[in-house]
Amino acid sequence: MRHSLPRLPLGVLALFTAGLVILGARSTVVAAEPFRLSRADYAERAHACWAAQMAAVFLAFPFEHQRASTEWLKNYPKPYTHAIVDDDWYYEMSALRAFEKHGPGLTVQQLGAQWQLDRCGTWGSSKEARLNLERGLLPPDTGHPRYNRSWWTIGPQFSAEVYGLLAPGRPNLAAQLAREFGHINGYAEAVDGAVFVAGAVSLAFDEKDPRAIVREAARLIHPESPYRRCLDDLIALADRGRSFEDITHIVVDRWATEYPGTNNAVANGGIIALCLWFGEGDFLKTVNLACQVTDYTDADCNAAGAAAVIGAMHGLKAIPANLLEPLHDRIFGDKMGDLPLPPVDESISALGRRTAVMGEKMLLAHGSQIAGETLVIIRETAQPLPLERFTLGDLTRYWQPDWSLDRAGFGATIGGRGGYPGGTWLSDGVLTTWPRELMRGVVLTRQVKLPTGTPHLTVEVAADSGRAWEFSLCVNNREIEKRAIIGGAKREWQTIEADLSQYAGQSVTLRLYQNLVTGIQTRPPSAAHWQSITLK
Repeated sequence: MRHSLPRLPLGVLALFTAGLVILGARSTVVAAEPFRLSRADYAERAHACWAAQMAAVFLAFPFEHQRASTEWLKNYPKPYTHAIVDDDWYYEMSALRAFEKHGPGLTVQQLGAQWQLDRCGTWGSSKEARLNLERGLLPPDTGHPRYNRSWWTIGPQFSAEVYGLLAPGRPNLAAQLAREFGHINGYAEAVDGAVFVAGAVSLAFDEKDPRAIVREAARLIHPESPYRRCLDDLIALADRGRSFEDITHIVVDRWATEYPGTNNAVANGGIIALCLWFGEGDFLKTVNLACQVTDYTDADCNAAGAAAVIGAMHGLKAIPANLLEPLHDRIFGDKMGDLPLPPVDESISALGRRTAVMGEKMLLAHGSQIAGETLVIIRETAQPLPLERFTLGDLTRYWQPDWSLDRAGFGATIGGRGGYPGGTWLSDGVLTTWPRELMRGVVLTRQVKLPTGTPHLTVEVAADSGRAWEFSLCVNNREIEKRAIIGGAKREWQTIEADLSQYAGQSVTLRLYQNLVTGIQTRPPSAAHWQSITLK
């Protein structure tokens, strides 16, 4: 049976004269004085937001998942005659097309259909989402941890600027759009990243202080979210006068250790916030900080996310002419990576104008007005979305609900810097685990009263090709089975049978361990693959 998730409603349900807006299921206190944005200014700043992402990515490409920059960057590392098709903006282009087709009431399932038309999904969680769509799965399941092994990575975060553009000065609306549509290729932390970026872009239309934008956009995320905790940590340190470098070593390093994949959402989102905080609203300074912050980050995506805020804040004048002119106002290409695409040949400025046209429709559908050539936009105070939380231990709900999973680590799954040997995910009925820490390993636990007679436990496991891990089975405090699980030329399932007759009729604690600290010195460590656990 396909797993389905409830989705938050979009839209303003009621507008009270006291200035109280009910947005979805949340209350938002609205300032008395509305924000006024000319239609021409809106289109120009939307154009700048798109162009800023492109210019930032092209500057930062050499540092994506690589060593950090130590030099000041101001020129592209190679000649460009147009903007190429890249995932940092192509998925946003697809979202805009979907909104133009279906209007402000677009659903995430309709966005999924547009993704299929546009062949979205080249790398990371976005590739997983594309493969899920091809299998017949529908959003939001395509991004859920049950089906998407990279649900916690950066895909929704670098696809979210468009939702801020469609809701200028309306951060709560931007946040709900980002959460709703971020579920196509992610969940929880990843979608919190989309909320933060979309909220920051939205706020930039009405706020010129990047630090104020970071504070307010952070408030859109529930305080118990790991993403919010990362932002709160760096804001607190910055308020105490700690330097960019200090905060990098304290906050970014901590969350990059928790989420080792270089394409993780949380640490990279902290980098976006840091670059905005210390970038002083300057395009080049903000982008250079994204490239200099530390080694092995998703530098191009981080640079794009932060630069988009600068573009929305200041317009085209913020982007150096030597970076704008080589693009010749064009996006051109027919593939991304090795994935063929429907040919793209579009104007960047027209993309900005189309965004503003769609944004006007979105704003009017959510309580704003037009007075001549000016948009009159209801101001609102950022309010946190309800908590969306998933832990790796929750995977057993969909695999073996009688067993609990502890000490599993995120690893690197797919995407980002290659070569990391493991991660924790569920795929095609197989649970794959990798330890959060080397010393103690992963443990699956079940407390059960064994049947009378001759109870048996059967476990089917495997290792990666050429790698090994150590399996251990404990009943209460006694280890009754330990063996090396060694990978062959391909995945080969090994069946472990344990006779539990001596414990028949007793209440026991069963523990299954994956250990990487083993006596097998000739084999590198492996992720553990668990096909089934059967107790009879």
